[in-house]
Amino acid sequence: MVAVTLWGSVAAAAGGAETIDIEAKDIRELFGKLAEQYPGLEPLVENGIAVAIDGVIYRDSWSKELPRDAEIVLLPRLAGG
Repeated sequence: MVAVTLWGSVAAAAGGAETIDIEAKDIRELFGKLAEQYPGLEPLVENGIAVAIDGVIYRDSWSKELPRDAEIVLLPRLAGG
């Protein structure tokens, strides 16, 4: 089980939940379970959610393992140029 903080529009799409505990071994499994539990998150998952693990942002590394004691934060994907 990992504790995940939801930030901004990600929290809003999860019905206002700011922190959730979920059983997931990697980012791919985390996104799948989130979409099942919170259907409002599915469009965000499809369009891209950034995952910060201990302050490092992972955008396309869905196989990245989620350490049990890590700080995990989901935030809207940031665009820039």
